[in-house]
Amino acid sequence: MHTDNKQVRVRFAPSPTGYLHVGGLRTALFNYLFARKHGGKFVLRIEDTDQKRSIPGALEKLTITLTEIGLHYDEGPDIGGDYGPYIQSQRTDIYEEYTQKLLDSGNAYHCFCSEERLNNLREEQRKRKRPPMYDGKCRDLSKDEVAYNLAQGMPFVIRLKYPKEGKTVFDDVVRDRVAIDNSMVDDQVLIKSDGFPTYHLASVVDDHLMKITHIIRGEEWLSSVPKHIFLYESFGWEAPVFVHLPLLLNADRSKLSKRQGDVSVESYLDKGYLPEVMLNFIALLGWHSADDRELYSLSELEEAFSLERINKAGAVFDTEKLNWMGGHYIRNLDVTYIADQSRRFFEEAGIDISDNDRYLKAINTARDYVYCLSDIVEHARMFFEELAFSEEDRDLIGQEDSQRIFSYWIEALGEKAQWEPEEISLLTKQSIGDLGIKGKNFYFPIRLALFGSCHGPDIPTLIDILGRDEALKRLEACVTR
Repeated sequence: MHTDNKQVRVRFAPSPTGYLHVGGLRTALFNYLFARKHGGKFVLRIEDTDQKRSIPGALEKLTITLTEIGLHYDEGPDIGGDYGPYIQSQRTDIYEEYTQKLLDSGNAYHCFCSEERLNNLREEQRKRKRPPMYDGKCRDLSKDEVAYNLAQGMPFVIRLKYPKEGKTVFDDVVRDRVAIDNSMVDDQVLIKSDGFPTYHLASVVDDHLMKITHIIRGEEWLSSVPKHIFLYESFGWEAPVFVHLPLLLNADRSKLSKRQGDVSVESYLDKGYLPEVMLNFIALLGWHSADDRELYSLSELEEAFSLERINKAGAVFDTEKLNWMGGHYIRNLDVTYIADQSRRFFEEAGIDISDNDRYLKAINTARDYVYCLSDIVEHARMFFEELAFSEEDRDLIGQEDSQRIFSYWIEALGEKAQWEPEEISLLTKQSIGDLGIKGKNFYFPIRLALFGSCHGPDIPTLIDILGRDEALKRLEACVTR
């Protein structure tokens, strides 16, 4: 990968349309990793020139999500930098200046075609199974005709005057050499009738002025590269290195879309998928390391990442793999961190977790059963709430053997205030021997009394989490007077 001697500068340039798509997170992550690997700069730029799609508050939400997940940018709308403003709607005077240069050099032209004419044209092309393209009606208007139309106040857009002969050939790090027939490239609208630029003009101008060295983005932009190269050439600028990432796919290999499930990063974070899990999982969508490892911290990814190991083929967003990874992280990260990350779910459920010692121990047990933190409450709430028993449970609790077990344990636990798990293990063995009750006939009733279910952690763990006093209280509540 040639990075020359220029400092690597890359950008993530989302539109503020409401939420961060997992595909957007992958683009941001690959840009971030490449910048960190080469000691470069990672820039956040907001592409809001499509005013109809911009949603109020989306920018704040986006910056919060990126920060929460751990992708800290070096320049951006909220932190500034040497190449601002970093919001495109605040740069319109810059685009006007460069549009004028294109008009002066004859590489762009005014188009006065009405929306109605363009719709009819597209409809006609669709019927004839042709790709919808502008037919060039205004391409060769004389200066006088243009001046007359402008004087009349006719609405217009400004289009790129793209050459119709030959091919455009360019290099892409993932696709190698790409050739596109010029006759297949449309005269792209550069300035819309509302005066705002389209992505094509704004991104090329900004990438040049912000000294972006590598453009890492989704492959849906690959077919637009000839227009962008023509713009670079028209301005006499050097084009950056292009890197187009493979599509993200659903399990059925269709394009990952909102219709088929969750695609917003926020919804995964809200469910309690850890930021570390999301970054690790998403890094492996379309990239693999030299040693084919699966588990990486962010700093390990920064070390291992390279553009050359990005695949051409689409990457399947495999929820089962995400869940496997989620479970691995929840079981293996520090328990106090998992407990802190889980707190909000207990608060939302209205569960009092003020007994911190019990809370930590409960989390440590419950985390073996979950892959995202929103599920942890269901596996821990029984340590904090009064137990509710079904009719079937009550039958088991009321049986003679069950009652003998409860009485035995109430007496034994009452003998001293502190019990270590090893002592409870010995007491378990001793009580099985003394009572002559074993297997599920012993374990089901005592677990039910302490935990509300016949299945779950072992007795020493349960009593360690609850503490002697709460364990006694629960056993006593099951003694039928």
